[in-house]
Amino acid sequence: MRKSCLVLTILLLSFFSRGVFSQKIPTGNPEDFKVKTCLHSVSYAGVWRGQAVLSVDEFLVKAKELGFDGVMLMAKRPHVSLLDYDAAARKELRSRIESLGLELVCLAGYTDFTAGVDKAGIPNVEIQACYVGELAKLARDLGTDMVRIFTGYERQEVPFDKQYAMVVEGLKLAGQKAAEYGVTLAVQNHHDIAVHHDVMYWLLKEVNLPNVKAGFDAWAPVLQGLNSEELRGAVLRMQPFIVHTTAADYVRLPRYHYEHSLTNYRQEQTVLRAVPLGEGIIDYEIFFNALKEIGYQGYIAYEMCEVLDGGGDIENLDETAKKFLEYVKKFEGVKGSDNKK
Repeated sequence: MRKSCLVLTILLLSFFSRGVFSQKIPTGNPEDFKVKTCLHSVSYAGVWRGQAVLSVDEFLVKAKELGFDGVMLMAKRPHVSLLDYDAAARKELRSRIESLGLELVCLAGYTDFTAGVDKAGIPNVEIQACYVGELAKLARDLGTDMVRIFTGYERQEVPFDKQYAMVVEGLKLAGQKAAEYGVTLAVQNHHDIAVHHDVMYWLLKEVNLPNVKAGFDAWAPVLQGLNSEELRGAVLRMQPFIVHTTAADYVRLPRYHYEHSLTNYRQEQTVLRAVPLGEGIIDYEIFFNALKEIGYQGYIAYEMCEVLDGGGDIENLDETAKKFLEYVKKFEGVKGSDNKK
């Protein structure tokens, strides 16, 4: 057991020292900040009510026509599912991405390391880690070295530490599998476990693998109640880990429940709806400037991942994506702008 652990540690250090994990960690030098734009294919996947659906190839052409530098591909149906992409299909897709002059920034994986926490006989953590390993292999075959993943949703009636421990174990196992293919895992602050930046910082330190980093987004801290200065502080705190970020903006719509016996309304949690970047509740000026402050060198991905203001038809999706490109230009000249249309 000790021998196998030693071999794995040497392998990880070897990968890291040779630059196999090429995701750039923030340097702290604002001059290193470059705006590199990336479009997430979930924006055209029909996931949300009224949202149009494009095939993978249609999406790639769309991203190129709109003027994005790269793409983030949803690693599930209707896009790039492991079930549908054999060796030949992977080779063909990689060639197509390269022929369009796009960068495949990362694959979007969908994990939940606490699923099945109430069913001790099912090795769910191992299953999830194997799934991430297969995603890492797919990523390598398609020409990217990053896979975005999640932690876990918190289940009621189960001790928090038990669930947290499952996430730690899962990220370690998944990171080790991803290392076999030279892939970095970008853990998004999305699921319940470690969604707050202080807990995520602790979590990634505890996992302690060179290829398990953070895909840190602005919207989760804002929904947790952080103000603009606290959002900046969260970015500064997460500096050692941030390798990716995905932007989306929202507005809150009030909800009320009518209480007949009181002839009155009870206030409920607000519902979120997507709006163009800069038109919602998230202070992206602060967030992007904080990324610039820490010398962030990764891509800024964009997703339309909710019911969208104006509807989900192709025309409105395209116009909203263009507004994102216009918005981010003011932070630094967009790399590859000579290819923009």
